[in-house]
Amino acid sequence: MAQDTTVPKLNFEYWLNKAIEWGQATTLESQKDVCLHLPRLQEFLHQIYETLKHMDSIVAIQQFPLIGQLLGRLCWNPFVIGYDESQKTLMWCLCCLYSSEPQNPVELKANSWIRSLLCHLLSSSKWESNEAETSTFISTLGYTSADYYCHLVKNMVFSLVTELRGNQFNGLNIQGRVSASRVNAVSLFCLPLITLPDLTPLLETLLLYHGGASKEILSSEFLEAVNEAFLKKKISLPESAIFSLWLRHLPSLEKATLYLLDQLVSIQLNSLEEVACVIKDSLLPQAASHPAIFRIVNEIFKNALLETDGTPEVMTTIQVFTQLFLQAHQNENKQHKFPLKAYFPHRHQPLVTALLRCPFELPTTQWSQHLKHISDMLKALVEDTNISSLADLFEIWFLVARFGEWLDIAAEQLLKAAVEPDALLWLLAFYYCPQNENQQRTQTMVEAQTVYNHLMMLFSCTVLSVKDLEAAVHSITDIEQCCNQHLITHLLTNFLLFSSGGHMIAQEFIYHITETTDTSKEVCSLLIRTAYRINRNGEENQRTVKLLNELLQKLTLKV
Repeated sequence: MAQDTTVPKLNFEYWLNKAIEWGQATTLESQKDVCLHLPRLQEFLHQIYETLKHMDSIVAIQQFPLIGQLLGRLCWNPFVIGYDESQKTLMWCLCCLYSSEPQNPVELKANSWIRSLLCHLLSSSKWESNEAETSTFISTLGYTSADYYCHLVKNMVFSLVTELRGNQFNGLNIQGRVSASRVNAVSLFCLPLITLPDLTPLLETLLLYHGGASKEILSSEFLEAVNEAFLKKKISLPESAIFSLWLRHLPSLEKATLYLLDQLVSIQLNSLEEVACVIKDSLLPQAASHPAIFRIVNEIFKNALLETDGTPEVMTTIQVFTQLFLQAHQNENKQHKFPLKAYFPHRHQPLVTALLRCPFELPTTQWSQHLKHISDMLKALVEDTNISSLADLFEIWFLVARFGEWLDIAAEQLLKAAVEPDALLWLLAFYYCPQNENQQRTQTMVEAQTVYNHLMMLFSCTVLSVKDLEAAVHSITDIEQCCNQHLITHLLTNFLLFSSGGHMIAQEFIYHITETTDTSKEVCSLLIRTAYRINRNGEENQRTVKLLNELLQKLTLKV
């Protein structure tokens, strides 16, 4: 049909009179009359659609003032919406009348009315008001209500998906790109049905659809609802669809990241494997392969650290997330892979490269040398006169902190390997006390060195008592600076795990530490990280593994 106003007014009046006469086709006479006129009615609806799709919604309503009444009545006639393509044509006509940017209360009310009709067309089985009228029609077709509506939804979804993918569908010839307002309308009428499994292909198609518009064409309500349903495991969508959702709607990405943090902080996890499983299941490490998503998640993590004062749960989440992100990046298709510089655009790339090195890519005999290399580069960078602001210092600290596995290995190597301790102790001192205002880090280093020397004198002793470690205990309980307390707790815990005599007093001593210093969560987090590393490496003796498991059982109950 030509793109002018060739839909005669008389036809509108004629079909409206017919629609009024038919009602909801409750009598045998009206049902016969509807069936007689259905082919002509469908042709007329096609003509309306071909005209409307080239018109603005306001102009269409002004030019055809009866169209709302006509479509509204036809949508509630089960014989009309059950015939061939009439249902989907009615739906597309309604989408053409939907105003994507309503300017006044009238247009807002019209949009609300259209949404209710669209929902009805797609989920009539949920509208009990017409159940009695439609049941006769459905049973005549040989369907149960459940079967009928299931096929109805599947066919509708298939038609919409085909249309959005730019193809012709089942005899209704649609030329050109689907308009932004129609796509927006389709996204809105999906809202009440998002968790319906049959709607999944349409949700995926909408999330991956862009259509060349300069601004977002999907409704924010739709994007928020899909994200909410995904987070609560009410729907399952391909990764590509979820990644597209987060790329096109920043609030959804922010909510997903905060939801993950809340989840990990609020539930009791007994192993790092469980933490990794929850994080991986969120899809955020995989999605972060896109640098834009990585940077946003990174900023949220930074803010979470600052707001929680670096609680063990948040720190562990960030470190495990980084490990999973690097795994996902490594497994990604090399053709489409961004270089790691895109994610860590730090000016000191040699330090970044050293931190990015996975510990298990190196022989354990090389760990100490690699850590000394990291410490030397970090020290030179921190002591550079150009690093003047706290913001610069925080960026450097956060870079080191997110690769916390190297820090744990540093504390372990100090006790287990023949190393020059100064570089590794400085690395730990920087992590626990990044600022050196009033010589804070220098003082931390001095106290850590004293405790370390004391522990090394006891390391080879096969029999120890709690009294033997009392000096170290006092250094924890008497220290005013919490950063020193954390570092020394880290060293002491490793001593108990890896020294010959430490095994004998580990449970009693750790109980004493956690009771007197309120470090249960900190020690528990350290033990969980150590257990995870030992499980991956597989080189530690079974006595240490058994001790770790026993300590974790008791501490997790306490936490």
